[in-house]
Amino acid sequence: MLPAYLTLKQASEVKIEINKSLFIAYASPAETETAAVSFIEDIKKRHREANHNCSAYVAGQHGEQQKADDDGEPGGTAGRPILEVINKSGVKNTVIVVTRYFGGIKLGAGGLIRAYTQAAAAGLEAATVVEKQLHTRLAIEINYALLGTVENQLRLNNYPIESKEFTDVVKITALARKGKEDNLSQLIADCTSAQAILRETGEIYLESMPEI
Repeated sequence: MLPAYLTLKQASEVKIEINKSLFIAYASPAETETAAVSFIEDIKKRHREANHNCSAYVAGQHGEQQKADDDGEPGGTAGRPILEVINKSGVKNTVIVVTRYFGGIKLGAGGLIRAYTQAAAAGLEAATVVEKQLHTRLAIEINYALLGTVENQLRLNNYPIESKEFTDVVKITALARKGKEDNLSQLIADCTSAQAILRETGEIYLESMPEI
């Protein structure tokens, strides 16, 4: 798994009028190719009366799944410009659909490329690009007397607490950025006088956090 990659924070919708044609750009994170295709189909259903619902997506952390669709516009004037906007931004797991309601003025091939590029870029900007960083889950098992100390040290050192479980002992699941697991282990050992039991239980991506 990649230590970090760029993607979108949330879905967005932006409307732009160009030579009386209405362009509506929708951008969204999509963790899989299936999710991207589903998003495209949802927009097409929402805008059945539109002249075109052109789209592109890049799925997979290495961008291994990519597709562009002109949806009836002249070949290479819509889907490919949208795809180029995605690739130039560096984002992964991203889908963009640009819906067009024709306003009566033909734009020509060059005009269409510029229009779809402008709309896709606006949609991408509105969705906000974020960095996803790979984190390791560390389960920390301690006695109740150490709970306050451990929680305080985790917060002071910017290690997120994902969950807590209370049984005969306390089990805290904390997150450390990939490659920083030893730092967290040492912190817990120091603040508990090596009385804690630690084990790695998995990985998860989180939005950018301050470097530890």
